[in-house]
Amino acid sequence: MNRIYRWTYFLAIVLLPFRGISQDNTPKYSNEFLSIGVGARSLGMSNAQVSVTDNVTAGYWNPAGLLDIKSDYQFELMHASLFAGIANFDYAGFATPIDSSSHLGFSIVRFAVDDIPDTRFLYDANGVLNYQNINFFSAADYAFIFSFARRVNFIPGLKLGANFKVIHRTVGDFAKAWGFGLDAGAQLTLNRWRLGLMLRDITGTFNSWSHNQELVRDIYNQTGNEIPDNTLEITLPKLILGISRNWDLSRNFALLAALDLDISFDGKRNVPISSDVMSIDPHAGMELSYKRVVYIRGGVGNIQQIKDFDGSKSTTVQANFGLGFSIKQVQVDYALTDMGDQSDALYSHVFSIRASIDKK
Repeated sequence: MNRIYRWTYFLAIVLLPFRGISQDNTPKYSNEFLSIGVGARSLGMSNAQVSVTDNVTAGYWNPAGLLDIKSDYQFELMHASLFAGIANFDYAGFATPIDSSSHLGFSIVRFAVDDIPDTRFLYDANGVLNYQNINFFSAADYAFIFSFARRVNFIPGLKLGANFKVIHRTVGDFAKAWGFGLDAGAQLTLNRWRLGLMLRDITGTFNSWSHNQELVRDIYNQTGNEIPDNTLEITLPKLILGISRNWDLSRNFALLAALDLDISFDGKRNVPISSDVMSIDPHAGMELSYKRVVYIRGGVGNIQQIKDFDGSKSTTVQANFGLGFSIKQVQVDYALTDMGDQSDALYSHVFSIRASIDKK
């Protein structure tokens, strides 16, 4: 009971900064490419990872989980082709211990739509259609995440972690942005139960946009569009709470179940629990393992309240499925995930590979 009381007190302290957050001049869904999730294991479990994550992907999900890595070095690579191949989503992560109580991690996330045609000069000066004048560019979002995790002694079983994020977003030569932000995470182990807390963008993540107005001025004036100005975009904090438990079903089989609650503070969203102050988006996942070698995963999330054109409402649920195989110090994971639950074309196949290396 003392450990639970201390954990509750800790939550109260870290939640105090959210009281004074203003929703004025802050857009919804800022930096949403960082809400997709990384690692096929995670996506197969519908991103219910805040209390579960225990490998190199913890640098993204909850840096406190880096402390569960047993090897000297751990790497992971992931690639996903989303929205019927329109967009590419890639991730690379690395983690290593500093000492018995501290770990470091580094992650790179890239979400991009490549080979977008630039048709501004499709017609030449003589008014002749010339396809040779078409150039191509990419709209890409990058995140560079530096992670640190450390065990603490004032609460037994408590691990803390923090991220420093650098965001870079580009739209060809037309616009670019740089942003910076901080995350904080914690995990607490209570026998077979694990609790997780992740505070994303705890100070607000600031993206400073600069636009090359000269490239679009003539076209925008001709089409009546507003020429964009340099702006500052702020990503409001998000709180994620997680709980999970592991059961040993037999000598060879084990079951892991996890539930996460994503709590956002940017006004009403189309999620099961929403208000003018906050919205709560639940998602859950399970993992059945055989001898810690073969894994079968599933999960549900992205529960959305959709309003149709006739005024009626319907609920959509995103279901995910995954498989994993562990061979010595290499793990290969696969996930089949429905990114939007609207069309078969939105089903995506995600693959990731993780390798653990020891100095000896």
